Amino acid sequence: MRGLPTMLASGNLFADLPPAAADEHVAALLARPGVRIERIVSHGQASPPGFWYDQDQTEWVCVMAGSAELLIEGEAAPRPLRPGDWLEIPAHVRHRVVSTDARQPTVWLAVHIAD
Repeated sequence: MRGLPTMLASGNLFADLPPAAADEHVAALLARPGVRIERIVSHGQASPPGFWYDQDQTEWVCVMAGSAELLIEGEAAPRPLRPGDWLEIPAHVRHRVVSTDARQPTVWLAVHIAD
């Protein structure tokens, strides 16, 4: 039987939420070759006008608290995201954050996966 690693990483996604600021707060929770997991905390932020994310990696996102609207390029309307809603965004699928909840923090769990 193998022993436990000397250090187990743990935490809580809702602990120590940062206060509202001009920018979203992004914290890396885990980084390994080919995968990165982040907690993103938004306070009413949205993508700047005309800005689109175009990432080299697939991104899986889940709204854990709060709410958001995400627009995928080519779709007619933004996708509303509420707690528990998740979306897999393949690499190079352009998308933008239309809005996040300004009344409470929106907590995202984002997993970036190398393709």
